[in-house]
Amino acid sequence: MLRSSPIDRRTAALVVAMVLLLPSWPEAHEIPMDVAVQAFVKPEGRTLRLLVRVPLGAFRDYDFPQRGPGYLQIEEADDLIREAAERWIGEYVAFEEGGARLPAPELVALRVSQPGDRAFATWERAFQNVRAPPLRPETELYWQQAAVDMLFEVPIVDEASDFSIEPQWAHLGLRTLTVLRFLPPGGAERAFQYTGNPGLVRLDPRWHQAAWRFVVFGFDHILDGIDHILFLLCLVVPIRSVLALVPIVTSFTIAHSITLIASALGLAPDALWFPPLIETLIALSIVFMAFENILGRPLAKRWMIAFAFGLVHGFGFSFALSESLQFAGSHLLTSLLAFNVGVELGQLFVLALVVPVLRLAFGRWLPEVMGVVVLSAILAHTGWHWMLDRGSGLLAYEFTVPAMNAAFAATLLRWIMLGLIVVGAVWGLRGAFAWWEGRGGARAEPMGGGAHGGPGPAPAGATE
Repeated sequence: MLRSSPIDRRTAALVVAMVLLLPSWPEAHEIPMDVAVQAFVKPEGRTLRLLVRVPLGAFRDYDFPQRGPGYLQIEEADDLIREAAERWIGEYVAFEEGGARLPAPELVALRVSQPGDRAFATWERAFQNVRAPPLRPETELYWQQAAVDMLFEVPIVDEASDFSIEPQWAHLGLRTLTVLRFLPPGGAERAFQYTGNPGLVRLDPRWHQAAWRFVVFGFDHILDGIDHILFLLCLVVPIRSVLALVPIVTSFTIAHSITLIASALGLAPDALWFPPLIETLIALSIVFMAFENILGRPLAKRWMIAFAFGLVHGFGFSFALSESLQFAGSHLLTSLLAFNVGVELGQLFVLALVVPVLRLAFGRWLPEVMGVVVLSAILAHTGWHWMLDRGSGLLAYEFTVPAMNAAFAATLLRWIMLGLIVVGAVWGLRGAFAWWEGRGGARAEPMGGGAHGGPGPAPAGATE
């Protein structure tokens, strides 16, 4: 057994004593789970005003003076709260006027408010409240429950200019929900509600600005939507011919455009079970198309199947679009069409990448039938698990029979009208594709001619 010397024991005791005597590290404030931000933006004359209300607890890294069981010492904390407001709010927002960046906003007024204060119900009350005298020093207000009202000002050229705001307040909490209201001079109030950082928000966009935003959004949505990409792969795997894909992609595009626009106009059911149902059907579309590939079904009428599932995918697109239409301003139809354009550009981008890769792979490494079956089986496996997971969530909802009243009759009439539009689209597509084939357009046959692209029989009169 090793014995420690007296010197070693004294050294160890000295080290322990030094560690125990060291001051403890201050604990950092935890990041709030949910933070609600309320804001007004109003241009008046040569000044753009920003009114913001934020919970005091969102200002981390500050130890505000307290008394008793945690009451905020309002007067003593004033300078510290002003510093936190400029750091956490003022430095994370920027404005543009006519596309030109404006100076940094200046904090001109600040006031601590009590929870439940309804001052931010209107601009007038919020503006009056932030400039009112501070709460009395003896007010018993827990610091975690206090709200901070801030008034920032920015010099502008003309109150009628086009203004944009770029708020970056997502850092205030794990989930930051912002309600932003813009009050243009002589116009109706425009409200925005978003989670996280929305990027540059044009408060009163022109049609081309709204169109560009939604083209980009539609393009990004396709690249982020893995289930839509897998469905496209199911369409491409057995064909891999750009001309043969024209009828299929066109029918899918027209179908999802119909339901996307119909949903934006309020024709989609507003029941809680409807989004989970659509997500389950989207997963089912992947499984169905993959098994169509595996079983070697004829491809001539595949555009009809793509059209049917396109109606489903259109409702799925609408769920992502619904929260973003608030950024369209008064250009709702333009934004819907632009979103569709972005979706199509995204689909064409995916096809432009996938088709050459699949042609190369099947031409050099993958046997035709085995390659189609294996790739489709992988897609079916993924879609199957998604369908089961989403289906289990769908079964958790309670389905009730709608009341037979005037509202139900009006909804039924709208759905009948939507059904007539769908039937008309199918009839038009049938005639268009018949003309396409008659003009020499490529038929939806797999490469090689057989059900899986294997060697098919030669046409009558063909020569070797």
